[in-house]
Amino acid sequence: MPAQLIDGNALSRQLRAEVAERAAALTARGVRPGLAVVLVGDNPASAVYVRNKVKACADSGLHSVLEKYEATLTEAELLARIEALNDDPAIHGILVQLPLPAHIDAHKVIEAISPDKDVDGFHVASAGALMVGQPGFRPCTPYGCMKMLESIGVSPKGKHAVVIGRSNIVGKPMAMLLLAANATVTVCHSATPDLAHHTRQADIVVAAVGKRNVLTADMVKPGAVVIDVGMNRDDAGKLCGDVDFAGVSEVAGWITPVPGGVGPMTITMLLVNTIEAAERAAGI
Repeated sequence: MPAQLIDGNALSRQLRAEVAERAAALTARGVRPGLAVVLVGDNPASAVYVRNKVKACADSGLHSVLEKYEATLTEAELLARIEALNDDPAIHGILVQLPLPAHIDAHKVIEAISPDKDVDGFHVASAGALMVGQPGFRPCTPYGCMKMLESIGVSPKGKHAVVIGRSNIVGKPMAMLLLAANATVTVCHSATPDLAHHTRQADIVVAAVGKRNVLTADMVKPGAVVIDVGMNRDDAGKLCGDVDFAGVSEVAGWITPVPGGVGPMTITMLLVNTIEAAERAAGI
């Protein structure tokens, strides 16, 4: 029996409706949730991502400020701008779109953002809070993956989860979130000698390496939940993920499509984090 789809578009619509309600409640109290989006340079993909984020804010009743700068902006100028946004009470979340031009140290920029406004969840303070189980902002993509599991009634508790990938943005925080939900977690990566050995034992697989067909049908336990974080292009130029969707969907119990799976959830969780930041600032 083919796997059931986990519809990221449908779940996103539901969560964004909740965000809009919370935004309206805050606005009624005189607090309009605000997100500052900073774009440096002219990377075409970044421009698309930023446009989608700004539109999502508008659609959900959030105030957004888009600040676009030439690639020649200096690191000192960017850091000064972030400091000003940190001090701006109308801004509750700050997002600096990555990648940044080569002459700017991305880590230094991320660390300059106030942890109270780190709605991307990339600051060391956010990572530390996740590590020790304290309240903080969760990185948007893994946070969205957890919401997808919740939406289909799958609790990670007592299950074996395999995360393919160890990036700071997805792989590591994904493993931490699953561990916090009482899963037994295995993290696999480019130096893992026998990936299939691990994935065949997994009740939940999260593929997040940016490589086509890293997970195929013969590598999946029947009935497993497969979450595909990858964004790639096939030989025809069509958007695809890290998972061989056609094959794996014949074996898995649940699977996320690409597009229409994890992608919409990432921006949605950015909105959720921004609303949470505004509520904290308002003492709620």
